[in-house]
Formats: sequence, C-alpha cells, structure tokens
Amino acid sequence: MSTTAQRHVTLPVRLQSGEIMSSELTMRYGCNPNQNTARFYMREGGQLPLEILNGAPSYINLMDALNAWPLVRELKQTLGLSAAASFKHVSPAGAAVAVPLSEALAASYFVDDLKLSPLATAYARARGADRLASFGDWVALSDVVDEPTARIIKREVSDGIIAPGYEPEALNLLKSKKDGAYPIFKIDPDYEPAALESREVYGITLEQTRNDFMPDSKFFSNVVSKRSDLSAEAKRDLTVATIAVKYTQSNSVTLALDGQVIGSGAGQQSRVHCVRLACSKADNWFLRQHPRVRDMQFHQRVRRAERVNAIDIYLQGEATPAELTAWEANFTRGPKRLSAEDQRSWLDKLQGVALSSDAFFPFRDNIDRASRSGVEYVVQAGGSVRDDDVIEAADEYGMIMINSGVRLFHH
Repeated sequence: MSTTAQRHVTLPVRLQSGEIMSSELTMRYGCNPNQNTARFYMREGGQLPLEILNGAPSYINLMDALNAWPLVRELKQTLGLSAAASFKHVSPAGAAVAVPLSEALAASYFVDDLKLSPLATAYARARGADRLASFGDWVALSDVVDEPTARIIKREVSDGIIAPGYEPEALNLLKSKKDGAYPIFKIDPDYEPAALESREVYGITLEQTRNDFMPDSKFFSNVVSKRSDLSAEAKRDLTVATIAVKYTQSNSVTLALDGQVIGSGAGQQSRVHCVRLACSKADNWFLRQHPRVRDMQFHQRVRRAERVNAIDIYLQGEATPAELTAWEANFTRGPKRLSAEDQRSWLDKLQGVALSSDAFFPFRDNIDRASRSGVEYVVQAGGSVRDDDVIEAADEYGMIMINSGVRLFHH
C-alpha cells in the first residue's frame, strides 16, 4: 500500500471503556491526489469525536461528512424525526426527514421492492431528491444505521457514510461495498464543536464564531405577506429547507416538500440563478413521478444509475440521433415523449412547496420563477431596498412570505 493510501493513527487516547480513539488521522490525499500530504486532527491534542470503522477517506470525504452530519443532527433535534442527507462536493444533493412515501414516490426512488424503516425512508427521500446529482454521494444519517437503510445504500453508488452508530448486520453490509474499501465513519452524537472555528486560506488564518443558528418558532413569526395561515406541515418543510440551505454553498436557495428537499440551487453568483436551478431540479423531481416515467419498461440489464440517466434524457428532450439510438436501447419498448404542454400540465399539479433563501431577494423575478414550481411558502432574510416589490409579488401569487432577518451564507 502506498504511503498516501495508508490510514495512520498518531497520539492515541484510551477511553475508560478501553476503546482507543485518536487525536490525529491521516487521509489518502487532500482535495486532489497531487496534494499528497493530508491529515485531520484536534487542536491542542484533543480527542477526535470521529472513528473510521472502514476504508481510508480523502479530504473531500471529510468535508462532506463534517458538513452533512450537523445538517441531519439539527433536523433530528428540531423536528424529532429520523433524518438523512445525500452530500456531493460540500452541498446536499438531497436532505429529508422520515415522512412516509407514497407508492408513486417509492417507485420513483426505486425502493418499492423494499420494506423501509423510518431511517431508510429518510435516506430514500434524500437520495431521491436528485438521483443524478447523488451518484457517488456521501451519506449522513441521524440515527444508528439499521439493516433496511444499509440495504438501500449497499446497492447504490456511494462514496462513504457518517452516522452515530451501526447495527452489526448493517455494518457488515456496508463493509462489503467497494470490495471492502467503503469509508464508514462513526461520530460521537454528543460532540459539540468549540464556539470559535478557524481555517487557513492562502496561508492566512480566518476565525469566526461557529454558525449555531437553529430555526425555532420565532423564525416564522415575521410574516410580511397578506396571507399568513402557516400549517404545521409548511413549518416542517420550511425548517427542512432552511437547515439544508444553511449547509449549502452560497449563494443558495432550497425547495422542500413533504419533509424533503426537492431542489437545490447552490453556489451561484446571482440570486435568480439559485432560484432557477433549484426550481428546475424540483420540476425534474416532480416530472419523474409522471405516469409515463413510472411506466417505463427497462431491460433487466439496465442498472439503476443508467435508468436515472435515461429518465433525465427523456425529460430534457435534448439528444443527438446517435444518443437517441443508445437511449432507446434501454427499453423493451420506447416511452412516448412528453410534450412541453404535457410537462406544463403535470407541473401545474405541484403545489405547497416551501422555499428558503440564504439571503434576501433583491428583485421580484425570483418570486415569479418560484411560482411556476409550486412554491407557496417563502422564508428569506429580507432587508432589500426592493422588499416591497418582492412582497407584492408574493401577494400576487397567494404566497406566504416570512422575512426572518437571518442570513445563512456558507462558504
């Protein structure tokens, strides 16, 4: 084994139980393989709250794991439901709590053949938000991983997992992934980071207080729209969207419905591009539940990831003749295309969507676009010079808008 692939433990700390934890571990490499010296450790020799039960992680694995874990932990703390996240490149491709699945959603998420626990349901929702983006995800789970959840993860393409613990059979299933090299992290659920956090950028250390904001009942109190009837389900979905957007690279906007993220617009330089991206993903999420999509007859040889790609091509409707020939080979019979009118007719059924923005909306164009994707509930920081225009747009569409006064940039 090469030195960059080794997992080397230094400065061991023996707990009272006799289990050995560490204050420092090395990684396979940094962000890229050429950055071949990489480690993670606690300052001043403190004990890591993290154990590596299997595999050898990279820098990006740790970045995803340590952003995804607080997301699911906070969802569980706030809503009291099992929570899951599917992370890619330091932003959630999906996040969810354990709300039961409809038959249509279970089929859309490729889990209609499984018996699901609450935790498995949460992960099926998180993975199902954007299956194209979740290919090769990092999994974060709020609870001890049970066998039903491990069975879903076992058959998906995934890069690793973080959770507070694992049932023995679940751990065995996960250890068999990637020919035994699947990274498995165990995090101490009681670990609380220090109030101050720091990082180095270009040799310069930046320090700030950690963002420990959690949405509570006061977060929803400043309703600025004419409509104000905020249901318990709407508050739940706004909470899911807000905690997810808190751990999404800024600028960002997140859409949620039925306890799960359905669209995320991450890392955009303009607010309206965040909305357009999040809404287009939410549209695709809903279109994947169209009867024609659910009735697609694939050849048995076509794997789940290939089915996801085929469905995406079908919905986008953009392909060369050669691509279409390859696409049609996936099916026992080719599905009839959805016209633009078919898609719009189906999307008009999407309603009750919650939207959370990590900062204020500077123009009403954000609300105009959101209205076409079923957005009914909006929480944003407020404070724009055009707040009145944005609120007026929300009133035109019959939305409920909350100006929280809280900005949630994440970099």
